Amino acid sequence: MARTVGFSLPVAVVVVAIGYIYFSTVFVFLDRWFGLWSSPGLMNAAIFTAVAAMCIYTYTVSVFRDPGRVPATYMPDVEDSENPIHEIKRKGGDLRYCQKCSHYKPARAHHCRVCKRCVLRMDHHCIWINNCVGHANYKVFFVFVVYAVIACLYSLVLLLGSLANDFEKDEEQSADSFTTVYVRLHFVCISHAFTTIFSCLFFYNCFQIISGLLLFPLCMALSVLLGWHIYLILQNKTTIEYHEGVRAMWLAEKGGQIYSHPYDLGAYQNLSTVLGPNIFSWLLPTSGHIGSGLRFCTAYDYPSSGST
Repeated sequence: MARTVGFSLPVAVVVVAIGYIYFSTVFVFLDRWFGLWSSPGLMNAAIFTAVAAMCIYTYTVSVFRDPGRVPATYMPDVEDSENPIHEIKRKGGDLRYCQKCSHYKPARAHHCRVCKRCVLRMDHHCIWINNCVGHANYKVFFVFVVYAVIACLYSLVLLLGSLANDFEKDEEQSADSFTTVYVRLHFVCISHAFTTIFSCLFFYNCFQIISGLLLFPLCMALSVLLGWHIYLILQNKTTIEYHEGVRAMWLAEKGGQIYSHPYDLGAYQNLSTVLGPNIFSWLLPTSGHIGSGLRFCTAYDYPSSGST
């Protein structure tokens, strides 16, 4: 289900960054390294364009897809024998009820103060997509991060390759500039060496300098984000559940008990639950397997199918 989206500065920044990285990679890095119309240039341009297209598409879906709403008619059935888990408040032991939305909250749902509503299987609110990451758009958000990491690393490799190629060309040009006059030769070599190094590092290509300053931190930040969500998926946790689990584990150990995350079904089953039963569709923005988000498979009813 799509949602209405207004202007968001962080989203505009992401769109501009994607466009800038694509333009720099294809029309600057590739062109300077291989030549854009050579066979290697066309092949790399086609591959990078495909990765960038997936990145743009999954980002767009992440922004516009509703993360999941709690139905107005939702009412927990405490007598449902097929649902052994009903999350309760930490204090009082009552079923979780949202005073702001005036309805009960299903398991794994949380109220977002930014979106001002409850979100099914809420992971976090992300300013970079101006949206919550929740039940309906978690997979497409994860797939976007995967393709973003691939695109940034790919672009960084092409950037470094173009810099190395430029340096080799400058070396060849300096070798061809030798003359028979020793003083002239000595002066030209020294001045050309300093000019080449200085220009390559600072002024030789504005796209290369700015892109390098953009790509290095982006690669690091997105790789950390990807690693974090891979960890969460393997544990079948959300970011909120991870932090709640740290406290629950501490309280359990304090009481001499062992805490076990109820939605942890094992690594492969967790991957299948979040990304889909077909391994070949794990990196595709499909979501037909996610169900309603009102109930999820737990360790108590494993090996029944995922969410329904």
